[in-house]
This record gives sequence, C-alpha cells and structure tokens, in this order.
Amino acid sequence: MSTDPTFPDLAGQSVFITGGGSGIGAALTEAFLRQGAKVAFVQRSDASTFVEEMASLTGNRPLFLPCDITDIPTLQGAIATAAEAHGPITVLVNNAANDKRHTTEEVTEEFWDWSQAINLKAYFFAAQAVVAGMRAAGGGSIINTSSISYMMGNAGYPSYTTANGGITAMTRSLAREFGADGIRVNALMPGWVLTDKQLEMWASPEDLSAHMDRMCLKEHLKPWDITGGMLFLASSASRMMTGQALVIDGGVVVTG
Repeated sequence: MSTDPTFPDLAGQSVFITGGGSGIGAALTEAFLRQGAKVAFVQRSDASTFVEEMASLTGNRPLFLPCDITDIPTLQGAIATAAEAHGPITVLVNNAANDKRHTTEEVTEEFWDWSQAINLKAYFFAAQAVVAGMRAAGGGSIINTSSISYMMGNAGYPSYTTANGGITAMTRSLAREFGADGIRVNALMPGWVLTDKQLEMWASPEDLSAHMDRMCLKEHLKPWDITGGMLFLASSASRMMTGQALVIDGGVVVTG
C-alpha cells in the first residue's frame, strides 16, 4: 500500500487521468483522491465498481467518463465534461497505454496506426485540450507517462518503444511552448510495474529473474511505487521543473 506524502496544494485541484480505472492508473486515481483532488478519469471498460470502491475508501468520489482515447473528439469532449464538473483541468495525467508484444515483420499499417493512436497521438490531443483552461487558471501540470523500454533498447514491441521515445520528445517541445503560461510538462518513466495484466500476460519467471538482475534495488515495482513521483510532478513541490523525464525503475537505467 502507498505511503505517499501529503501535498496540500493538490487539494481541490481538477485532475484528469487517462486509463484511470485499472493498473497504474487506478493507483494514481486513488492517490490523487486521497490528496483531496477532484479526479475525473476515462477508460474503455466499465469502472462503476471501482468508482464505488474509491468513494468508500477515500471519501472522495471520482468522475468516470467512458471513452476510447483513440477517438479524439470523444476524448476531448470528456475533458470538457470534466472541466465543467470540476473546474478547468489543472493536472493532466496521460497514463493510458498498450504494450502489446509484436515483431517488426508482423506489423501492419493498421496495427501501427492503432498503436500510435493509443500510445502517442492521444497524449498530444489531451494536452491540446487542457492548455486553454490551464492558461486561464494561471498554470498547470501535464505529466506524460512513458516507459524505460526504449531507453533499454528493448525488442519485442517496436511500435510501443517508438511511441515512448516520441512522448519524451513531445514533452520537451510542449514544455518550451507553454512555459511562459506557467504550464509545466514533464514525463514519468516507470520501469516494469507488475500490474495484474503484466503478471497475467508477460511476467514469466525467466523474464522476471532477468529483469531483477538489472535492478539496483532488488524488489519488483508495484503500481503504488509510481504514485509518489506522479504527485510530486503534479504539485508545486516541483514548480520549477519542466521538460524533464523522471525515472522510477529500481535502478535499471541511468540518466544524465
């Protein structure tokens, strides 16, 4: 369970999270709710049970808006609905992603477009949708969740790693473009976080052991290991930090 510090300035903030009802996203939703933020989130699958669970656990009910983030008008409409309910979005967490395994030779144009739509395109258009509200509010924080996978030079999902690299590049460009408006844009780069999906689909004993060998800290990551860094990037504790990539991976890759 997370033992996140409290960031008082997050109380009352209007937070929007993509993919906020499962995996890492669910941990993020809970973490922001516990800070007293007003949280709206989107995902394709029904999250009604999760909403009730969060309301019971935290005393703070999130707003769930069903949405396929590859449908850009619907995604931007959900952001507008959240802003109407909670006030202009001041924290955007681009979290939803799909790391379906694939080889280069089996990739079709249709698959490539689908993968980029989920893992990169939606991030850009979500950011586009919140900028005016953040500017009017006097600033805000956009956090793009990427991955260390492209930093490791991993094979097995080249479209996904390409999108991850694009997220870092986009983060730097948007930080430069909107810094004068008090809008900060950073990337958070998790390592291999053992969500239920990862454990079910990809986490073989052999792969887990090989990954552990690369870690400085000999403990596999859980979703709540990501929440503290995300809260930090959202809060005024990081007010002079923008255009950066924060890695939380147990010491697999190094930066600088």
